[in-house]
Amino acid sequence: MANKGKYYMTTAIAYTSGKPHIGNTYEIILADAIARYKRAEGYDVYFQTGTDEHGQKIQEKAEAAGITPKAFVDEVSTEVKRIWDLVNASYDNFVRTTDEDHEKCVKKIFKKLYDQGDIYKGSYEGMYCTPCESFWTESQLVDGKCPDCGREVKPAKEEAYFFKMSKYADRLIDYINTHPDFIQPVSRKNEMMNNFLLPGLQDLCVSRTSFSWGIPVDFDPKHVVYVWLDALTNYITKIGYDPDGSSELFKKNWPADLHLIGKDIVRFHTIYWPIFLMALDLPLPKQVFGHPWLLQGGDKMSKSKGNVIYADDMVDLFGVDATRYFVLHEMPFENDGVITWDLVVERYNSDLANILGNLVNRTVSMSNKYFDGVVKSTGVTGEADADLKAVVTGTRDRIAKKMEKLRVADAISEVFALFRRCNKYIDETTPWVLAKDEAQQDRLAEVLYNLTESITIGASLLHSFLPETAEKIVAQLSTSLRDFDDLDKFGLYANGTKVTETPEILFARLDAKEIMPKVDAIQAKQKEEYEKEQKALNGDADTAEEAAIDIEPKDEITFDDFMKLQFQVGEILSCEAVPKSKKLLCSQVKIGSQVKQIVSGIRKDYSPEEMVGKKVMVLVNLKPAKLAGVLSEGMLLCAEDENGQLSLMTPEKPMPSGAEIA
Repeated sequence: MANKGKYYMTTAIAYTSGKPHIGNTYEIILADAIARYKRAEGYDVYFQTGTDEHGQKIQEKAEAAGITPKAFVDEVSTEVKRIWDLVNASYDNFVRTTDEDHEKCVKKIFKKLYDQGDIYKGSYEGMYCTPCESFWTESQLVDGKCPDCGREVKPAKEEAYFFKMSKYADRLIDYINTHPDFIQPVSRKNEMMNNFLLPGLQDLCVSRTSFSWGIPVDFDPKHVVYVWLDALTNYITKIGYDPDGSSELFKKNWPADLHLIGKDIVRFHTIYWPIFLMALDLPLPKQVFGHPWLLQGGDKMSKSKGNVIYADDMVDLFGVDATRYFVLHEMPFENDGVITWDLVVERYNSDLANILGNLVNRTVSMSNKYFDGVVKSTGVTGEADADLKAVVTGTRDRIAKKMEKLRVADAISEVFALFRRCNKYIDETTPWVLAKDEAQQDRLAEVLYNLTESITIGASLLHSFLPETAEKIVAQLSTSLRDFDDLDKFGLYANGTKVTETPEILFARLDAKEIMPKVDAIQAKQKEEYEKEQKALNGDADTAEEAAIDIEPKDEITFDDFMKLQFQVGEILSCEAVPKSKKLLCSQVKIGSQVKQIVSGIRKDYSPEEMVGKKVMVLVNLKPAKLAGVLSEGMLLCAEDENGQLSLMTPEKPMPSGAEIA
């Protein structure tokens, strides 16, 4: 097979805030299918993935867990790699942004951009989303919340370095307009142009000083490099880019042929990243593909509900290739897909067990029953043969057209259309009827040869998507996977080959009644783990004073009693964790002209940084008391859901500090 040249592709690197669920794992399975297919076509593929390990969110999670950030990301990165390996991802390089070579190169890149005037020092004041590690202006917020994730944002002001985005904006707009395949699907391109580029780019904050878990800026070490500049550059640093002289691996593979990412981070990869590359005088990637999300039914995944679906649980119940098949087949090209346990069982039985597994088993069994397993072509053709051969030999090119556009779900559907045609061919030729007529033995042999040859071609096309299953199929047929260039040819199966005597059941039908109790056990375990985490987080609430903060009065009160309570709007000026407690935060709250110190048991739901600037509902005339040894002069009011999660009560409309709540 002729070498078609290099093909460098990457996934987004997984953020190490926790174990990846099936929606996260979908991306690596999708990428692996593309990588395997490109290798089959004859490309020299370099497939890179890994983990993104810096940032404020990780530092906070590590603190909550009582370990160092490095120990925290070591644990999570190991788990991510385990999951990637479990689903049979054939990556060439697994990167970590805590790798020494990456950190060293990021420092050089930052210095280079600073020295050439693309980065300057200033200060930032705006709204900050901790989970997304992103600053926003008031006008960019949606209903007062982060436009990317919909979570709460908090006011933030700090000294920072900025990148001059507007310097390169016109050049990027021109590039996108002249390279229509750069951002795919097209809807993502329109969103980036209309919502961000055309209205005008603001300079981008590229350093932080409010936390320390990041790559230090060499010449100003109180700053750490903004996580997106750190993370995005892995695509070049980990294949050998260096401002002082790059490796042969980099020279061979850059620019990337494909960045495969989730639709939620398209902006970073199609605006920030190309502009960074322009500033470094490097070519832009050929394509950024923003795939849709895989959603858990119509409900949000939550460990407290026990409804998070993880790849390893799916593999335990259904196997690796059934897991791969579901996520690849069920994801539309552009819209979000849906996953439920019931739907997985349904697809397993209808597609894998009935269409594919039954086909292979019947074909091998009939060859053994009628010809002692020997498959041979006799040349005795029938009416159904021509159409079967046309479908089978045309499937490769139909798949190629789908894969060229990264329509992977459509491509795998083409493979299964081939298997469906084989099943129809069995119904058309009725081998069991032919077997009863001695004069039809040569025709029967030809039918079984055609089926065996068709399945061999189908298995070879299936290999990119379900590699283990494809290998099992050709092993039962005593042959090997066919070269891509030969998959449009019919009749290459060696005449006289003997298939395996005892066919293996590839996919035994499942009984939902047996599966669902196992699912219930998985969900119960999730809830138990969630409760343990919450107890660990609140493990030191052992004093009467601290425990009393959660006790609610049970007796009825009169209206006069209620009128004794004074509620006002307060503004949180500063906040810090109470040193002796995992549960308490101590806030300085401005209420009109006075400032009160208030201790609250909300640390599991709010970080100190997140509290600053919030307008909150305060019970002002509560008798002062000490909680964990710290004086508290009031109470912040919260709502609590059935899972124990707290939400501060905040005014719906802008209200001044001190406004009376009646």
